[in-house]
Amino acid sequence: MSMFQDIPVDVGIAYEGERIRRAEMYVEFGGPDIKFKFELARVRRPEEVKDGEIIIVGPDIKDIPEGSSVPFGILVEVAGSQLEEELEGIIERRIHEFTNYVHGFMHLNQRYDIWCRLSKEAFKKGFNSFIYLGKVLIRLYKADFPIIEKIQVTFITDPKEVERMYYEALRIYEARDAKARGLKDEDVDEFYGCTLCQSFAPTHVCVITPQRYSNCGAISWFDGRAASKVDPKGPIFRIPKGECLDMVRGEYSGVDKIVQEKSLGAIKRVHLYTAFGYPHTSCGCFEAIAFYIPEVDGFGVVHRDFKGTAVNGLKFSTMADTTGGGRQVDGFHGISIEYMRSPKFLVADGGWERVVWVPKAVYERVKDFVPEKVRDKVATDEDVKTIDELKEFLKAKGHPVVSRWKLVEAEVKPAEVKVEETAGVALPQQTQATVLEGVSISGVPITSGGFKITLKGARINIDKVIIRRSSSTS
Repeated sequence: MSMFQDIPVDVGIAYEGERIRRAEMYVEFGGPDIKFKFELARVRRPEEVKDGEIIIVGPDIKDIPEGSSVPFGILVEVAGSQLEEELEGIIERRIHEFTNYVHGFMHLNQRYDIWCRLSKEAFKKGFNSFIYLGKVLIRLYKADFPIIEKIQVTFITDPKEVERMYYEALRIYEARDAKARGLKDEDVDEFYGCTLCQSFAPTHVCVITPQRYSNCGAISWFDGRAASKVDPKGPIFRIPKGECLDMVRGEYSGVDKIVQEKSLGAIKRVHLYTAFGYPHTSCGCFEAIAFYIPEVDGFGVVHRDFKGTAVNGLKFSTMADTTGGGRQVDGFHGISIEYMRSPKFLVADGGWERVVWVPKAVYERVKDFVPEKVRDKVATDEDVKTIDELKEFLKAKGHPVVSRWKLVEAEVKPAEVKVEETAGVALPQQTQATVLEGVSISGVPITSGGFKITLKGARINIDKVIIRRSSSTS
């Protein structure tokens, strides 16, 4: 692009999706090892913005030791006669897209989760100051948003100032999110879609409804509406709902049509309110993952900042590799924290009555939206560490999910279990008891005494159980 002749590296859409590994990294801004980081956009009065100004608070890139990970904040302030406060979230989310145009600069996630890296190659070419990044942002914003009349950008690396602004940013995010609560999916005729993350997840299309925020947690239904008006041909667009094909699971003909088009046929159907069947795709910028725990027939939720091992024995990063990339993966569902506050949260799967484990840090943020029936019955990382401990916790608390175990066990009575003997070999007596005890575990193979049973599906109705010796058993 000719508008970037004074930038020491190439700038263009071709570099979206570029990954910078640690070995290639000169310096890291934010990221999983840094607590305080944020990006924020604010609409200001004209007299509050000095057009074209780039401010650096703290050490500049060239002053940061190679290999460092530092606290980081980006503040974009804009003014214009047609700008409204409701556009802040949309302007803010474009930081992700525009910074990724820079060859050698990687931007992941959003809001308080940002993770940026600058490559050694880019630094050697002269990209050694935030001044260059600020120029790129200012020019791209003015090119894509003609209604922006004045813009200034501030980069913050001073730890104390990043921390101060971090808490201010959290307050602003929460105020935005609160405005979007109350409107129901049934009250509107259209949803909105976002493909900002397709550079990293080519088949992902985020469907944004009044009661289902974008996976990244940065775009509400109101944000989507504002963005589609300001930039009709941009990455955020209208989705006419069409016919409601499944009210419980949340399937709409209009959503299926648009998602199929935008994913180039890779995704043909989407169920918005379930983690099974045709679950909503996940990108890589999701704030959290809802994951199925077959041993208790319930769900856990783990967020990006959780450093430990979840109750299923996996870390967030491991589950994120399974969940992301624009795929539909049964039992692994990328979500926003705000979606956990929604009445539509996994409603087809039982909602909060099916949730059994959440890190304490996240639970404190959403507990006021958890139905009182289960509010003190969901385990956290401070309560349990293992599946066995989780089972005992749920039983002791009387979590509603326990009734699902009893229901399934009651449907499989000992008299209905037929045991077949092969070649005159009698099955051990304990096999029946073990099988009945484990029937509530669905979707995983169960082996006992040399015999294997595989139960598929989250809901089980069994008229008869026949147990045969597996031919592979020695």
